[in-house]
Amino acid sequence: MHVEVSWDGDERFKALTDSKFEVMIDRDLDKGPRPMEYILVGLGGCASVDMMSILKKARQDVTACVAVINAERADAVPAVFTKIHLTFKVTGRKLKPAAVERAARLSAEQYCSVSKMLEGGGVEISHAVEIIEAE
Repeated sequence: MHVEVSWDGDERFKALTDSKFEVMIDRDLDKGPRPMEYILVGLGGCASVDMMSILKKARQDVTACVAVINAERADAVPAVFTKIHLTFKVTGRKLKPAAVERAARLSAEQYCSVSKMLEGGGVEISHAVEIIEAE
């Protein structure tokens, strides 16, 4: 995996990913998210991919899946994450709560590389699920 990050003036940077996507990083937030926000985006994306893969294999009729992520950071520099909580809001038809909870647990405890990496750095990560019946 390879990424290039180039200074783009002031406190802005342009990142080019190995998969040829360009994203902006900006401390002042007028051109892009802050670096720590991207970590949460990575966590949410990784966990959501796992959730949907597991739920699809479990033959659950999912119509939407949203990962809501709240994080706390240390007061001192470096202001690392200390706690992160993911809530998966899963919408579908006749979803089995046990299957949805199992998917969240497997993602958190076994499959999500970002989650495992953060936990290895001392971040306390928790998760919950909300199941919403589709209309």
